[in-house]
Amino acid sequence: MSIRDTILVWVFVLASTSAWSNVFVHWTRSAFPPAKELGLNDLVLSWNDSFSPQVKAARRQGYRVYVEVSLHQAAAAAETAASGLEGIILTVRQSERAELRKSLPKLRAAHPKFRFLVLNPDGKQPEMRGSLVIKRDSVLEVSSPTAQPWIDTNLALIKIEQRSLQGQVPMYTFSWEGLSDSGQQQAALTATDYSLAVAEAGAFHADLILQLDERLQRALSNHDPEAWTLWNQVQSYAKFYSDTSAQRLEAAANVAVVVDDLDTTDEAMNLLARHNIPFKVLRPADLKSGELEGFDVVVVFAKPDRGACERIADLATHGKTVVLVEAHDSYPWQNDHPVRLNEDAVAYAVGNGKVLELLEPVTDPEMFAQDIRRLLGKQNMLVSLWNGLTTIAVPYREHGGSVKVLEFVNYAEAPLRLQVQVIGTFTSIRYETPEHKCCESLVPVKHDGFTEFVIPELRITGRVHLEANHFNDSRSSGVSPR
Repeated sequence: MSIRDTILVWVFVLASTSAWSNVFVHWTRSAFPPAKELGLNDLVLSWNDSFSPQVKAARRQGYRVYVEVSLHQAAAAAETAASGLEGIILTVRQSERAELRKSLPKLRAAHPKFRFLVLNPDGKQPEMRGSLVIKRDSVLEVSSPTAQPWIDTNLALIKIEQRSLQGQVPMYTFSWEGLSDSGQQQAALTATDYSLAVAEAGAFHADLILQLDERLQRALSNHDPEAWTLWNQVQSYAKFYSDTSAQRLEAAANVAVVVDDLDTTDEAMNLLARHNIPFKVLRPADLKSGELEGFDVVVVFAKPDRGACERIADLATHGKTVVLVEAHDSYPWQNDHPVRLNEDAVAYAVGNGKVLELLEPVTDPEMFAQDIRRLLGKQNMLVSLWNGLTTIAVPYREHGGSVKVLEFVNYAEAPLRLQVQVIGTFTSIRYETPEHKCCESLVPVKHDGFTEFVIPELRITGRVHLEANHFNDSRSSGVSPR
């Protein structure tokens, strides 16, 4: 890449990382309500050769207009796009990522006035199901109804996108379930459906292209009172996540997952997310050169080369637990005292830590996630929930600092009372929701380096602000003391 191309990329990075998360509305009809009434200013249109009148109409209503195209359409769209277009959104599936890495710098260099964003179109409709769904040997299996409901969440996809496209806020979209053959929504979507989608993206710090049912688009354009009552709730959720004061925070994690293939359908990572195990996705190069001090458990799905093996041994020597999946070779940490855990797993004590070798791929991601939780131990769990089977919590902290914020998303349709335990000692707990602005003070109960509190009602989403004494220990940073 030339110096000029590199500069253009970093200008884009600086521009694109200035926002925490954003909701883009995908619009298909020719009539638009004013942007100041919709409360969302970023509109996405599908590209065709004659869409200029639609762009002009949307701009007259106050929108920033983006066009969504495939990677192969991008150059033509940029050449023929109407003036006043804010940017181009590239729909890129996993199989096209290698091509994207070659094409994107060229597109930005050729069209420096356009903002190019990358969209993952393979998100899931966020919802709670009554049955457990697990992929075994590339086949989805649905169990009988279980006491633990299954949650469709996009958290793992977002974490993978954060590593795949460093410098851009992850952007994704999904299709609503229940579409007819003509693409029409058979059952009317509710305010809760839309609000949950917005809440999930906001809580996980991602951009969302929200697909609006055509009936809702028509009703909003026609000033239908019921439609606007629905939309006002959705708008309040979008506004809840529009505050940029928290944009300097990063997700806290003490589990690293090292992968060769950034596969957003990976069930092992989906189950880690579902079990509220905070993790960060890394590539093999990160394993060899990255800063891994803050991780208690490192899970390696990638086949390690010599340099990676040396780093794994070093991590274990200094007290980490490393899990190597599909381990079939000879490794430097292997010694004369292996501990056979079962027919498919062997453990080696290495210095102050250990290396666990799994001889087979992960075939039961549910059990795998539970095993990772057990390896962490209660003393290293950043966040634990009680009465929270339908809830995902994500801790955020300042870079290298302590946990400052907890974001919660409840995927059930009913509000719940939630008991929370967070690592660290905090003296102030403040709670806010889209329905009740900041802040309600909650009572902290401190014990053994943890703080517990009760959220009286979590409807769809909520945020907790944590404050600790200045002399607080390192536990609240997500770095477990030894």
